[in-house]
Amino acid sequence: MHLKSIVTGVLLAVGAFAAAIGGAEAAAKCGASTGQAASGEPIVIGGIVSIVGPADFSSSGKAAAAYFKCLNANGGINGRPVEYMLEDDGWNPEQASQVAAKLIKDKGAVALVGNMSFIDCGANQGIYEAEDIMVVAGVGVPRDCFFQKNYAPTNAGPRVSNTKALIDLYNSYPGEIKKVVCFAPNIPNVGEWSCNGAIEWIKSKGGDGMTIAFDPGSMDATSLVLQAMAFEPDVISVSTPKEIAVPIFAAAEEQDLADKVHWMGPASLYNPDFPTAIGDYWNGKVTVDMEMNAADAGTPDMDNWLAVMDEYGSSSDPRDTFSQAGYLAARVTAETLMKLDPAKIDRPTVTAALRGVTRFESDIFCKPWYIGDAPRHNANNSGPVAMVKDGKLVAKPGCIDAEDPELADVHEYEKKIGIRQ
Repeated sequence: MHLKSIVTGVLLAVGAFAAAIGGAEAAAKCGASTGQAASGEPIVIGGIVSIVGPADFSSSGKAAAAYFKCLNANGGINGRPVEYMLEDDGWNPEQASQVAAKLIKDKGAVALVGNMSFIDCGANQGIYEAEDIMVVAGVGVPRDCFFQKNYAPTNAGPRVSNTKALIDLYNSYPGEIKKVVCFAPNIPNVGEWSCNGAIEWIKSKGGDGMTIAFDPGSMDATSLVLQAMAFEPDVISVSTPKEIAVPIFAAAEEQDLADKVHWMGPASLYNPDFPTAIGDYWNGKVTVDMEMNAADAGTPDMDNWLAVMDEYGSSSDPRDTFSQAGYLAARVTAETLMKLDPAKIDRPTVTAALRGVTRFESDIFCKPWYIGDAPRHNANNSGPVAMVKDGKLVAKPGCIDAEDPELADVHEYEKKIGIRQ
């Protein structure tokens, strides 16, 4: 499946924001912000990421680690420090199962936080449910990550991302959007699934769509573009990492297709280098989804995330969308645990408390995020989109609500807890 090239592209597509954002000026604020180090009995919290293997897929876990360091330097959980244990699943299902068992059974973790892996969701669903431990993940990618009672990612995921971009185009060009083609790498539970939300949504509007799944290791960009154009689409979504998308846009430019079809992509293209990589020809012609608000927005939570990374992370840790996700996962967990009696914190009380999170607000999110007692979790389903404009990705005002038919049960649950009208 050439997973290495795909994942490396995903990392490049979001990691480049480190240079674009810069550092923070204000001091980091975490927990009670006491300025006094916690010295009580540690609370063990684990995390699973993928490091050794095709690529280092651990930005979310590193951000969670930085936040917990900041928390421990500022009073911890009402005096108790968090012992954050981050484990590498090595991109291997067997190893993923081993480290999960280590954290949960051997170390007695009360929760897992900041997880970021293509492997973890599928490999460990059984133990998460059997041990009734909550995973407040930073980044979910495969479908498995969004269909578990005990796994709640703070990111949106590729399917929601694609659907939002299409909805923005549909609303921006009334009556023009009827047929959609979506390109996707052929990774099980990622590729076609990432396109299906947009395809199903346009069909619900009386339109039509198709997915073209391909092996990126043997991709012929011109053939893909010609195959898509044979469908006579109004929109083409390039649901790939940047490094795979660029040759597709180059092939489309050779065919002079910028004004013949509307072009879009999910958050994997939300990269400050993307507009330059595809060139001036595409100015004002490409819509790109954003899973969260703009990383350089300068809002209080955005600035605090950067301050936490600058003071308690490593200079080599990415300052990217995935890092934002890990920061949020750690923060919501810490703020939830601080409401508990510190002498009675254990796995059952933590699981119950996390499931009681029904309205966590941050200016990094477009709407309140939640866990709740739902059978599955995809709470980050509303966000902005950006346009390629003058060599930059410029965020459009407002937030797009993902109306993916697959989210019907999620939306119903949101009505139940008062998040949605």
